Amino acid sequence: MKKVLVANRGEIAVRIIRACHDLGLNTVAVYSKADSEALHVLHANEAICIGEAPSSQSYLRIPNILSACEITGADAIHPGYGFLSENPNFASICESCGLTFIGPSPKTISLLGDKSKAKALARSVRCPVIPGSAGIVETVEIALKEAKKIGFPIFIKASAGGGGKGIRIAHTPDDFARMFAAARAEAEVSFGNPDVYLEKMIVNPRHLEIQIIGDIYGNYLHLGERDCTIQRRRQKLIEESPSPILTPSLRKKMGDAAIHIAKASKYHTVGTVEFLLDEKNKFYFMEVNTRIQVEHTVTEALTGIDLLKEQIRMAMGEKLEGKQKNIRYDGHVFQFRINAENPAKKFMPSPGVLDYYIPPGGPNVRIDSACYSGYRIPPYYDSLIAKLIVKGKDREDAMKIAKRALKEFHIGGVDSTISFHQYLLDNETFKSGKYNLNFIDGLIEEGCTFSKDESTE
Repeated sequence: MKKVLVANRGEIAVRIIRACHDLGLNTVAVYSKADSEALHVLHANEAICIGEAPSSQSYLRIPNILSACEITGADAIHPGYGFLSENPNFASICESCGLTFIGPSPKTISLLGDKSKAKALARSVRCPVIPGSAGIVETVEIALKEAKKIGFPIFIKASAGGGGKGIRIAHTPDDFARMFAAARAEAEVSFGNPDVYLEKMIVNPRHLEIQIIGDIYGNYLHLGERDCTIQRRRQKLIEESPSPILTPSLRKKMGDAAIHIAKASKYHTVGTVEFLLDEKNKFYFMEVNTRIQVEHTVTEALTGIDLLKEQIRMAMGEKLEGKQKNIRYDGHVFQFRINAENPAKKFMPSPGVLDYYIPPGGPNVRIDSACYSGYRIPPYYDSLIAKLIVKGKDREDAMKIAKRALKEFHIGGVDSTISFHQYLLDNETFKSGKYNLNFIDGLIEEGCTFSKDESTE
């Protein structure tokens, strides 16, 4: 591997380029016409325009990406997250073209990308799985019979889903048919596949995930958990580690379960096994994300392990170093997603020009971003401006550092979620660590605007 084409944009493209350069690899950036002045274009050794602004005409156009590889002589592709990162067809085409796909094998992506097959695999290694249908449900009549056996409330989920799309909740048999049709329609539009399956809705859960890494020689490690419970409509906003509610014994059980799933699927790169934790601290397998996560920075700060470099090393056929017993977790880490959204208006997107962009700094503060003063945030992609990562000696210390960093973070020209994070850091429920997946959505329903004068409510 000598030259890596980064088939992505934004902060993750910048992050990948930096890791490649640290390893002595040349890089190629691809970009849409809307991203001609993007930071990843400036940082890469070479850059190729691959199409118009809509992702369907650029970042999702496999022929355009392969043409960029041929023009530049790139011999490897890193897909980042989103776009084509979990597309088994893309990974397979890369292999057939003699390109190294920096990620799992096409077979593994297909297996774990199919939620029903992934759940069957989890069952085979005796990992607890949320009750649900054995596989996809073809018709609304069959699905309703299954739903009545499982029990309401129930999730209707896209089999090829991700990112909170293709999901509906049916609270009673009366609204099941409508929700079933809506889930199938959104799945078809979002993933080109209308198949759905059923899953029992766990009431008031927490969302936790285990970072895994494996090599082609059968060596595996897990790097602890990330608590991703602070979400809006199933979109993550804050991640932290260690989880404020996880015990050492439960952490070990979840880590062991994640390793068993990785081994059973012959996983040989970085990835994340996601779980729900119910009110009785019983965990259930959700899914496997077969890519680098947005929140990988939390694990990096906690363990000192560079996950992007490890991912590239595994793709180069190198052996995973270290043993599970030697993994060390130092301090407490938060990641805050600074999005171009207006929290007071139910997180309405706020694209536009950054009149000024002044990120924070100082000890124990890290910023991952692709933005700068004068940069135009386009309306075609996600709204992420930056990821703010802070580390403290414990959770309380990390929150103090986060307050300081957010106060120093100045953004002009667009709305941002800075005020939301400041509100939460003063919120008694958040400070206690005792909240669930419905916490933020509940505040929105109550009319919270996430201003500082509401922080004690």
